Amino acid sequence: MSGRHLPGPAVPPSPALTPAWPERAAWGTAPLLRAWQTAALTDYVARAPRDFLAVATPGAGKTTFALSAAAELLGRRIVDRVVVVAPTEHLKLQWAEAGARAGVPLDPTYSAGSGKTSADYVGVAVTYAGVSVNPLAMRIRTERFKTLVILDEVHHAGDALSWGEAVREAFEPATRRLALTGTPFRSDVNPIPFVTYAPGSDGIPRSVADFTYGYGHALADHVVRPVLFLAYSGELSWRTRAGDEIAARLGEPLTKDLTAQALRTALDPTGEWIPSVLAAADRRLTEVRRHVPDAGGLVIATDQDSARAYAALLKRVSGESPTVVLSDEKTGSKKIAAFTDSDARWMVAVRMVSEGVDIPRLAVGVYATSTATPLFFAQAVGRFVRARARGETASIFVPSIPNLLGFAAEMELERDHVLGRRITDEDDLYAAEQELLARANADVGASDELEGSFEALGSEARFDRVVYDGGEFGHEGVVHVGSEEEMDFLGIPGLLDHEQVRELLHHRQRSRRTTSAEAAPERELSTHEQLAILRRELNGLVAAWHHRTGQAHGITHSALRKELGGPAAAIANAEQLHARINRLREWASRPTG
Repeated sequence: MSGRHLPGPAVPPSPALTPAWPERAAWGTAPLLRAWQTAALTDYVARAPRDFLAVATPGAGKTTFALSAAAELLGRRIVDRVVVVAPTEHLKLQWAEAGARAGVPLDPTYSAGSGKTSADYVGVAVTYAGVSVNPLAMRIRTERFKTLVILDEVHHAGDALSWGEAVREAFEPATRRLALTGTPFRSDVNPIPFVTYAPGSDGIPRSVADFTYGYGHALADHVVRPVLFLAYSGELSWRTRAGDEIAARLGEPLTKDLTAQALRTALDPTGEWIPSVLAAADRRLTEVRRHVPDAGGLVIATDQDSARAYAALLKRVSGESPTVVLSDEKTGSKKIAAFTDSDARWMVAVRMVSEGVDIPRLAVGVYATSTATPLFFAQAVGRFVRARARGETASIFVPSIPNLLGFAAEMELERDHVLGRRITDEDDLYAAEQELLARANADVGASDELEGSFEALGSEARFDRVVYDGGEFGHEGVVHVGSEEEMDFLGIPGLLDHEQVRELLHHRQRSRRTTSAEAAPERELSTHEQLAILRRELNGLVAAWHHRTGQAHGITHSALRKELGGPAAAIANAEQLHARINRLREWASRPTG
């Protein structure tokens, strides 16, 4: 994504949120802004553009940034009213709740043409679909006041040509327009209103962002959680419409149709693959809840029947009935809100839990949907990355489908909205989403051949690998569900920093490789290699001790040196490092309490 990027870590401390309205809380009593929000707001206020596009990774706090900008503009009397345009009815309510907390009260019940709102509000929240119903009425409202329009997840203005035209007609007279997005733009021929485009190196127009804050930077700033993708393969068999019986291993190179059929077989609740993966995910959630007691899990299902079946499986596994949110339920928003405020273990949802839905305690997910497009995947992952406290990790269980693993490995990739290039291949990373989502959200699979007498015959799951930080980690050979090798990854502590997760994965992979190669002649390690391995082992144990006791790493290292003598670990010899490792293991073996 072109445009300004957040500079390095040397960003000045964040100021307090400015008063949104004269009646707002006293100066300095509001929460501090994050560094990227401060940088973006400073740039926005300094340049005072009519149109501004902010691209920030899901969970980074786009809503807070936008409401801070609104507060600033209202406080300076640059604008008198605010209009927020969101993709869904549920998100209208979230904007209204966030606005109330920030001193920017918004009416989420307003609809175009319904007339005035209460004097208690300084703005309204509407949906893109609502704008398209009566864009002229919204235009009249926009013209009556000096208006700031916030276009949340602005790529939705390109969902249909009529939506884009309605947004342009309704908000062309606005004093200011602030566009937000957190997921990759797709490629199509419909320009998004009020977004600037410039030719790329290939001459094709691409969107230009005014400010970009990607997942990689947010992860380094501890604004979002690190995400472990736990991939599961397995042997599958099914019968096609033509009556042919096919057996394949999930994750092997297959044609597009065979991959779709294999995925549908894996997700069939009558087989063994999805029950095994749900059980593994529940074990992972149990491990996470040791450190994060209210951590919750979310299963994203393809259709309503599957969602109900998955909920029944989870009840048997966990002993607790999950919250089930179906796409056509009027009570869906209330169910999501109730789950958000509870400490219940699991929610199963169809489509409704997508971009913008804020459930900060979600820590474990199961991607159990046949929708395998980059935009939907990014939306789904975005539900788990929002950080509450430093060190929380997220774990998402995915089928070993090559394109899904590719999306997982490319989380830090920034993408633009590309114009003038029609999509002919749905495997293209920039494939137009709408038709694919509609087809995947239907009760049938992604291939015409799946209609009719398709029958899933059997499935079993195997742990395949972990995708993390662009790398892959796993064990050699077949790893059975419920094995010690699988627990090497399911048992990763729920509180680890990005660097600690990476080091732990490298350490466990090295340890398993060493164990599996014990019978083979070993190459003698050089001194520096041996010392590096010992230091990493010691640091891993110190990190584990920290998460068990809360004792800071430095204090633990000092205590070991006080008991055993010797210099800092960075310059200690092998004998000294071995002694500290053994002593720390002695501490860990002592009874607690």
